[in-house]
Amino acid sequence: MAGTLYFHFLHLQAFLPNQTFQFTQIANLRSRLALLQEPYKFFLPVSFAPSIMCLKKHWACSFVEAHQPVTEQSTEDKSNDVSGDSIRRRFLEFYASRGHKVLPSSSLVPDDPTVLLTIAGMLQFKPIFLGKVPRQVPCATTAQRCIRTNDVENVGRTARHHTFFEMLGNFSFGDYFKKEAIRWAWELSTVEYGLPADRLWVSVYEDDDEAFAIWHDEVGVPVEHIKRMGEDDNFWTSGVTGPCGPCSELYYDFLPERGHADADLGDDARFIEFYNLVFMQYNKKDDGSLEPLKQKNIDTGLGLERMARILQKVPNNYETDLIYPIIEKASELANVSYQHTDNRSKMHLKIIGDHLRAIVYLISDGVVPSNIGRGYVVRRLIRRAVRTGRLLGIKGDGRGNTDGAFLPSIAEKVIELSTDVDVDVKDRAPRILEELKREELRFVQTLERGEKLLDQMLADALLSAEQNKTVPCLSGKDAFLLYDTFGFPVEITTEVAEEQGVSIDMSSFDIEMENQRRQSQAAHNVVKLEVGDSGDLAEDVPDTEFLGYETLSARAVVESLLLNGKSVIQVSEGSDVEILLNKTPFYAESGGQIGDNGFLYATKGENQQTAIVEIKDVQKSLGNIFVHKGTIKEGVLEVGKEVEAAVDARLRQRAKVHHTATHLLQAALKKVIGQETSQAGSLVAFDRLRFDFNFHRPLLDSELVEIEELINRWIGDSTLLQTKVMPLDDAKRAGAIAMFGEKYGEEVRVVEVPGVSMELCGGTHVSNTSEIRGFKIISEQGIASGVRRIEAVAGEAFIEYVNARDYHLRHLCSTLKVKAEDVTSRVENLLEELRTTRNELSSLREKAALFKASIVANKAFPVGTLKEIRVLVEFMDDTDADSLKSAAEYLVDTLQDPAAVVLGSCPGEGKVSLVAAFTPAVVDLGIQAGKFIGPIAKLCGGGGGGRPNFAQAGGKKPENLSTALEKARSELIAVLSKKAS
Repeated sequence: MAGTLYFHFLHLQAFLPNQTFQFTQIANLRSRLALLQEPYKFFLPVSFAPSIMCLKKHWACSFVEAHQPVTEQSTEDKSNDVSGDSIRRRFLEFYASRGHKVLPSSSLVPDDPTVLLTIAGMLQFKPIFLGKVPRQVPCATTAQRCIRTNDVENVGRTARHHTFFEMLGNFSFGDYFKKEAIRWAWELSTVEYGLPADRLWVSVYEDDDEAFAIWHDEVGVPVEHIKRMGEDDNFWTSGVTGPCGPCSELYYDFLPERGHADADLGDDARFIEFYNLVFMQYNKKDDGSLEPLKQKNIDTGLGLERMARILQKVPNNYETDLIYPIIEKASELANVSYQHTDNRSKMHLKIIGDHLRAIVYLISDGVVPSNIGRGYVVRRLIRRAVRTGRLLGIKGDGRGNTDGAFLPSIAEKVIELSTDVDVDVKDRAPRILEELKREELRFVQTLERGEKLLDQMLADALLSAEQNKTVPCLSGKDAFLLYDTFGFPVEITTEVAEEQGVSIDMSSFDIEMENQRRQSQAAHNVVKLEVGDSGDLAEDVPDTEFLGYETLSARAVVESLLLNGKSVIQVSEGSDVEILLNKTPFYAESGGQIGDNGFLYATKGENQQTAIVEIKDVQKSLGNIFVHKGTIKEGVLEVGKEVEAAVDARLRQRAKVHHTATHLLQAALKKVIGQETSQAGSLVAFDRLRFDFNFHRPLLDSELVEIEELINRWIGDSTLLQTKVMPLDDAKRAGAIAMFGEKYGEEVRVVEVPGVSMELCGGTHVSNTSEIRGFKIISEQGIASGVRRIEAVAGEAFIEYVNARDYHLRHLCSTLKVKAEDVTSRVENLLEELRTTRNELSSLREKAALFKASIVANKAFPVGTLKEIRVLVEFMDDTDADSLKSAAEYLVDTLQDPAAVVLGSCPGEGKVSLVAAFTPAVVDLGIQAGKFIGPIAKLCGGGGGGRPNFAQAGGKKPENLSTALEKARSELIAVLSKKAS
């Protein structure tokens, strides 16, 4: 290294003998000169050498002028615009000028079953890295929106952790590799962004001598600024098996004055990693051995927030222009100044700033709060933001309305900043804000229930401490229950508990938190890549040519046969088989539409059939290969044979009808309940259609009627559909609706019902709306928070549905002896008669129970010496639960205070009812009905609880009731004798 740089030092001095240079400046200059010459060295004629030398000299002179005197500021001011938007734009332009295709960020909802959310920039290119789909471009660059929640507890506490972040990346798919990736990363950092070379450090994998040599010998990084690191830090793997390789990272040094001795790149106070280069060059096999990949790839990631922190010279990522405006908005609502508040409040403001970005972009990409999957992620983030706002003292909407919500106000700032991140966010703003408001107000109610539970837990802790002569302490398990189930922050739990003299077992709380963190991390933060038989298959079998838009039958050649997942040459009668054809009229399941059914006929000579295959399903695999799944009904099918592929025309027509009806349904929903509603999923089947959409309430009957009338009117208009293929951008500009989370190529198919609907869709459709014949909604229901589902029928399925309903109605009319128009009133009368009869029966049961209670009241016996307490424990035969409750209330009133009553009954086969009623004087002794009845009910195979003075329980083992009542009697005598003597 020293010799190489010394050579360049002498070379520069030969040009400029009167100048003096620092060693690190020469390193920086050397890399720039090399980068200039490198792209041309293979094709410039020798005669161009003097020109290059002159250009080098000119650059050297410019370099000297820029470094007189040498200051950090002069190196960094490559551009005055260091905004987050500028950093993103300059990154993309830098790589676009080097032959990279600029591609849009994919959705936060990935088209990948192995991950919950998009957690890395490389995720959309995973099929290319695996070799499952061919590359469309040799190299690409993106600014990818990402979500990671495995380190959510560190958000706001460290300078760099986030749930939402942008990863700027450049990717090579078998094009360039290590040398170019390293040199461009250095040029981007030192030339484009103007970072001083002496502040940059590099890590390489401990065995990657090639990367080390490029950094040192070609780029000119000093040896003391390159760290070799182990497998845990600098060797990237996608999983137990699959693509992997060494990686190299660029770090920025905030404290260069500390020197290089004992420098630790893991020291967050001094260093920040901002650029990671993954050299995907191996495939890790099952035995752990590494084999070179046929196609070496590059996967990089530069953290936008981290680079913004460096260039904007702020102490943490949160104070960059990407997040700080959101923090300022939260500060305004909390009535605090971020710059002048304490560190604890700053942390809370950072949490809100971070979480609101994640929440807004998740909801924009179609994720709605729920208790499962992605919906649970966004719900937890919303709740954490609400809790944090309460810690900051934000009440209601922060503007005086105590019943309002404050998150929408902050979200408006996120939406305002979203223009260069995702242009669709502003269009979806009404739905985002409404979803946030609804979820926040719902959670506030949950939070209030948590406060009530905390009060009960603290009362129990104080009582237990008094009885056991110990220090009051709330268990970590209880604190975690409040946190996890009710979203109650442990900080509030601690503050409230301390006010009442109760401590928190934080060690056990931390254990519960760690268990949850490990589970979350294991489940959500790994991108799985595997190279196996499917990868080989992709190379051997070309994409399937789809003919199904134009025809329902075609001649095709059998390219491959799979039996139990294994490739075979032939398959005989009775076997279930997967068949790959070179072309097919069969539609493969996608876009919600199920695959076609039909037959394959293999022939020999003049119409002599050798095999018949029934196709029951068709799926897409490995990109665009159609897998026909079926059963050999006759003969033997062989690879290479020609077949006649015939789609079941009747079933295809039913699918076409339902698919077009789905488009009409979405158009009708937007017209009736609002344009902000959007598709959240669909199913287009032969017998029905299913459409999921984002909406916050059930649809009114009148709205459902209006939707049906609209659709049936459009059907009756007999409108010809128009289908065309066009560039994606042109389709969007024309107003075509795209499905959230769906991946589209540069060319898309647009299906339009003129004047009604225009959608991006690859499915099959009718030619004219009149083919749909009729449309009927079967059901409308909620399937998750903020997500509704409509099921409907159309076409032939509509006729079948109407005929079936007519049959049942005629049968009902016959049974009730009424006309069809009188069925409703007749049923209502019968229901009213039934309610009256049930009420009369219930009244009689209650009277019978009270009569039994009056008889057994004299069986009460006294317990205690200082205070005589009347106790009654009795079996009440088959008295139902409501009547048992009335009997217990009657008895405590009759026996008067102090009294304790426990009753049990068997109201039906396999059923037990229990009730405990204690008067105030008994409760004052520390005996609570809710806690007393639970263990008793367990003896009968059940459980229950309630208030301190009254509780009910149930069970499934009537044979144990007498034992349970005896236990209740003995325990009451024991505890009351002790308390009242």
